[in-house]
Amino acid sequence: MYTKKAINKATFAFSLSYLLACSCALSSNKIGLNYGRLGNNLPSPYQTIQLLKSMEAEHVKLYDANPEVLKLLSGTDIHVSIMVSNEQISGIASNQSQADLWVRENVLAYYPSTRIRFVLVGNEVFSYNDLKMWLDLVPAMRNIKRSLSLNNIHNVKISTAIAMDTLESSFPPSSGKFRSAIPGQVILPLLKFLNGTKSFLFLDVYTYFPWSSDPMNMSLDYALLKDGNETYQDPDSCLIYKNLLDEMLDSVIFAMGKHGFDNILLAISETGWPHAGDIEQPGANAYNAATYNRNLVKKMTSDPPLGTPARPGIDIPTFLFSLYDENQKPGPGTERHWGLLSNNGKPNYEVDLTGARPETSYAKLPRPSNNKPYKGKIWCVVDSRASLTGLGPALDFACGQGNGTCDELAPGKGCYQPVSINAHASYAFSSYWAKFRNAGASCYFDGLAVETTTDPSKSFQPVFFFISSFGIHCWTLWSWIMSIPQCVALKMVIVHG
Repeated sequence: MYTKKAINKATFAFSLSYLLACSCALSSNKIGLNYGRLGNNLPSPYQTIQLLKSMEAEHVKLYDANPEVLKLLSGTDIHVSIMVSNEQISGIASNQSQADLWVRENVLAYYPSTRIRFVLVGNEVFSYNDLKMWLDLVPAMRNIKRSLSLNNIHNVKISTAIAMDTLESSFPPSSGKFRSAIPGQVILPLLKFLNGTKSFLFLDVYTYFPWSSDPMNMSLDYALLKDGNETYQDPDSCLIYKNLLDEMLDSVIFAMGKHGFDNILLAISETGWPHAGDIEQPGANAYNAATYNRNLVKKMTSDPPLGTPARPGIDIPTFLFSLYDENQKPGPGTERHWGLLSNNGKPNYEVDLTGARPETSYAKLPRPSNNKPYKGKIWCVVDSRASLTGLGPALDFACGQGNGTCDELAPGKGCYQPVSINAHASYAFSSYWAKFRNAGASCYFDGLAVETTTDPSKSFQPVFFFISSFGIHCWTLWSWIMSIPQCVALKMVIVHG
């Protein structure tokens, strides 16, 4: 009589033989890079392609199908993944002609001289609470696939990229399960489509996030993929894990298996580690980022492939996030510091994407000082480089959220003085951040704010400020300035804190 674990082992053995047979022709053990362009200070697309070549990146993933970039990639050996935006999904799902148009404009116009290999339909679709988009996802994928087939293109795979929040449970890995809020009529057709087309499920997976949410109880070395003595044994599967990434990948494999799909290939669409971040974001430093990415490259370029405990020996195509630091990404500080390269094209730290360079050849990086949570006080204040024209709307936004955010800035209240837009904005930013940070608010305000450990009330700088004899409420300062008649006399004074 077979036990449950014996049956599982037999199933895995059959699945592995199938996966080995179908993955060889599609995969490469070269590392790809994500080329995001949410920055106003990045190298040009032409310079970027030259950088990709110099870094020996064999794959690049775009978050759109930018014509200039696709033209510049023509004639290179770089394999390209392009993306249908989330906003385009429903239209393509409902109309085959829209799918045909998208393929004609974004694939046929460049293929085959530009080596397009994947079309990803949507990005982290299940991270948005949009049932219609969820339901339209697979129909859109089918229509893109149909259009490619009609044009006799059969070596471009269709997929979508999902985030780890698509799972309801991921630990232990054998408990992996898709969120119950995602209907079966969404997940099952997706898995059936990927299985039937022998495509990959693309996964955005970051060990930084689970580690940084509990850094005192989770091993940093385990999250950084360091070789060591630390292991974890899954109590149900009995599989032994040596790093957090394998745990997370296998949780998705087990989740798919619970729906009867054991053979769908995985690809990593995004992974990496931030080299800087906000004060309260532990472990975001260049030392850890270099360590993670070098270890990742070593793992994913191993020959023969290492795979994961649930799928040993299976190649996993991997895209590092990201090529550049992107200074216009909203959210906490780490969002703008994932790049292998800074905005001038220079490396933030060294990584050899081929995996051939020995660890001992890298220059030593400073040992990190922020691997433990910061325990002191933090304020969110106006960045010294912020413009007054930008501060007005930001002040209105912070104070317009209610919940008493700016009550203390009213005339006669405790924080009314000093009467300067910098002082009031710094108070408003800190107050808003303190009240709403647990709901996802960050100290960013479109790049106007920065975190500090120095009490801002003790160090205000002189600023220019418009004052009228009418008096104003400071939280509607910008709206008031913009609406006052030009004939009203204003006095410009310098206010010192």
